[in-house]
Amino acid sequence: MTPSSLETLIEALRCLPGVGPKSAQRMAYYLLQRDRQGAQHLAESLETALQAIRHCQRCNTFTEAEVCERCASPKRDASLLCVVETPVDMNMMEQSHAYNGLYYVLMGRISPLDGIGPRELKLDRLLARACDGVVREVILATNYTNEGEATAHYLSELLKSRGIGVSRIARGVPVGGELEYVDSGTLAQAVRERRPLAD
Repeated sequence: MTPSSLETLIEALRCLPGVGPKSAQRMAYYLLQRDRQGAQHLAESLETALQAIRHCQRCNTFTEAEVCERCASPKRDASLLCVVETPVDMNMMEQSHAYNGLYYVLMGRISPLDGIGPRELKLDRLLARACDGVVREVILATNYTNEGEATAHYLSELLKSRGIGVSRIARGVPVGGELEYVDSGTLAQAVRERRPLAD
């Protein structure tokens, strides 16, 4: 018979994305049998993170301060505001080295099937941020999923009605991609979003 504390641990590990009952059970047994020190470190790190990490008052990402380092930096272009779904998306934008403005992290996307609407995303905070008199353009960088598209469309209408300039990140053929391996939907979008070559 499985001890109840072990069952509780297995059930707790199932909250991780992509972890089913078997994977959770393997993880639990591994931590208890082979890496108790690692398990202790994991528990302490999780407890510390839960106590220390909060949402940035300006961009809504995770931070230990009231305002994150990016929002506090005077080197960033405050007239540009890029809206992303998650902190991971924001990190990917940063790794591109193509953007030097500020961000707003939605912490999700509009998904009526999951019960997530504008109220759950606290879009009033985004509106206040975008209408602060400094922001001149909002760049919508939500994912090109059905939910991401719906979110971008909703935000576009919301922001345009308040006189804010709105743009959407482009999509198309990936860098280094070969046309024969690109799906037809991506290729069609690349053709629609083509632009003239500079001289």
